[in-house]
Amino acid sequence: MAEYLSVGEIMLRLKSPGHERFFQSGAFEATFGGGEANVAVALANYGLSSGFVSALPDNPIGEACVRELRGFGVDVSRIQRRGDRIGIYFLEAGANQRPSNVVYDRAGSAIAEADPADFDWSSIFDGAKWMHITGITPALSESAAQLSLNAVRAARTKGVTVSCDFNFRGKLWKYGKSAPEVMRELVKYVDVGIANEEDCQKSLDISVDDVHVESGELDPKRYERLTEKVMGEFPNLGVLAVTLRESRSADRNGWSACLRDQDGFRLSRRYEITDIVDRVGGGDSFASALIYALNAYEDRQDSLEFAVAASCLKHSILGDFNRVTVAEVEKLMGGDASGRVQR
Repeated sequence: MAEYLSVGEIMLRLKSPGHERFFQSGAFEATFGGGEANVAVALANYGLSSGFVSALPDNPIGEACVRELRGFGVDVSRIQRRGDRIGIYFLEAGANQRPSNVVYDRAGSAIAEADPADFDWSSIFDGAKWMHITGITPALSESAAQLSLNAVRAARTKGVTVSCDFNFRGKLWKYGKSAPEVMRELVKYVDVGIANEEDCQKSLDISVDDVHVESGELDPKRYERLTEKVMGEFPNLGVLAVTLRESRSADRNGWSACLRDQDGFRLSRRYEITDIVDRVGGGDSFASALIYALNAYEDRQDSLEFAVAASCLKHSILGDFNRVTVAEVEKLMGGDASGRVQR
C-alpha cells in the first residue's frame, strides 16, 4: 500500500497548441492534470510509494486517466469509479504581456458530487505516513469540502502527517461559502502548510501591511512577518513554506521561496526563469518536492532548496506533471544551471 497519499481531483486538460488563442486552429492538446494528482506523480518520480485518492467515472476517459497515473507508478487502488464525468480545464498559454488563461468545466464532476460517507478513511490510511491535499478540492462543492475535512481529521486520528497547499482559486468558490470559512477549519489539522504570495491572504484571510500580490515585486522581509503571523494563528503548523514569484511577463519570472519552522525563517536561492515553457503545475511541483525533501534531508535549508530547484525545472516542461528526477534536481541545486547538452 502507498505511504504517500494525495486526495483530490484530476482533470482532462485541453490546451490550445503552442501559444494560440482558444479555437484559433480548432485543435486542443489533451492530457491530464490537477493539483493533488500532480503531486502524486512527482512523488512517484522521486521513488516514493505514492497513491492517489479520488473519484472518476467508469467510462473510457476515466479509464485512460487511471492508466496514465498507473504508468507513472502511482497506486490507483483507492480511486472510486463513480459519477458521470471527469472535470475539464481549458488552457490558453500566454506570452510576453498576455497572461495565460484557464477556463474550468468541472461542475458536476465525479469528485465534486461524491458522497463523503463513501470514503472509509480509516481503511484508506492504513499503512500511510503522509497525506497531501489542497485548497482546490474544498472549493468544488459543499460535499467536496466535507470530504476534505473528513480526510484531514481522519489522518490526524491515524497519526498521518498532513500537508496542504492553500491554493486559492477564485473561479471555483461558488457554492455559498467563502474560502476562509472552509480553509481556516481545515488548516487546523495540517502539519505542513504550503502557499504562494496570495493564498495566505485569500484562503486564510491573513495579511500583513505592504504585501501586494499584484505588484510583481516581492520583498522577502515582508514574508518573514507574514509566515510568523500565519503560524501564530495556526500553532499546529510545524512548517510553512511560501513560494515567491516575481511575474515580469508570461515568459519571465523570478522564482524563490521561504520557509518557517520552529527554528526560524529561511530564504532560498532565487532563480531568474526566462522563456517559460509551461508554468501550470509550478506550485504543485514545489509542494511535491518539499514533501520529498522534508523526508530525505535533515537540513531544512536543503529541503527548501530542493523544492525551489525542482519547481524551477518544472517551468521548462509541458503539461501539468513535473517529469524530473532527484538527480536532475540535485544537479541544479549544486549550481549547474548551464542547460548544456548532456552527452
